[in-house]
Amino acid sequence: MSERLIIATRESPLALAQANFVKAELEALNDDLTVELLGMTTRGDQILDKPLAKIGGKGLFIKELEIALQEGRAHLAVHSLKDVPMVLPKGFTLAAILPREDARDAFVSNRFASLAEMPSGSVVGTSSLRRAAVLKRKYPTLEFKPLRGNVNTRLRKLDDGEFDAAILAVAGLIRLDMEKRIRSRIDIEISIPAPGQAALGIEVVADDDETAEIVAELDHAPTAICCTAERTVSRLLGGSCELPLGAYADFVDAEKPLRLRAFVANLDGSVYVEAEAFGTPDQPDALGETVAKMLKDQGASQIIASLS
Repeated sequence: MSERLIIATRESPLALAQANFVKAELEALNDDLTVELLGMTTRGDQILDKPLAKIGGKGLFIKELEIALQEGRAHLAVHSLKDVPMVLPKGFTLAAILPREDARDAFVSNRFASLAEMPSGSVVGTSSLRRAAVLKRKYPTLEFKPLRGNVNTRLRKLDDGEFDAAILAVAGLIRLDMEKRIRSRIDIEISIPAPGQAALGIEVVADDDETAEIVAELDHAPTAICCTAERTVSRLLGGSCELPLGAYADFVDAEKPLRLRAFVANLDGSVYVEAEAFGTPDQPDALGETVAKMLKDQGASQIIASLS
């Protein structure tokens, strides 16, 4: 009898594309495995008229999926790793982190080729306090307004003229075969991504060793190392969608193999602290701790306190 796994997933086009990608990867690696999808609508998908920070944060995108795992209706859940809380609820674990796509932010517009081209007063839509803070800092004459909904909904609002441009994740547009909508990709130096951006995480129930063993075949060690360093910074600073925080790790060279850059800002980017440090791939947590301390030493704790 063939084995059968069920993936719990949100029903947005991007979430389904990501879940179907994981399904195909698992079935390709296991000839006797059948993988099915259990589509679900989460609270984060239902409430679109308020910023995430006002309604409970990114955890709203995964709570219902975790309930499905807990109740045995699904074996694993596929998430955009940037949406996964830095501390998982008791009884759950990340069994794999898949290879990262392009982690940069995308500038999307029907009228302009880049943020630098936009005239004063132009309206830019984004769902992210992080993106709004760093881009307001760089482009103070532009107006940044909340833009919620799945990728298709955001693009429709842009096309309907509600916004002059939108900032989305490059990775999401690539996964939806919408790469042609990208007018330009914003340099990491200007907009440090959210921790885990462009990576997929697979969550399972902590004591489900059988599923964890199957899923572990998809784990990509270099991506997991980088994301561990990034998520450590966020965890130590209490990162959430209420805090403009970015963290991005990459491999540089043999002498300084792992680099981690991170920032914390207030909502309009007028107060901004940034740090960079180097470490080794075998100690990503330690590198994250170092960068978190560097940020605190520059006043990150005071920024965080002012936001709460």
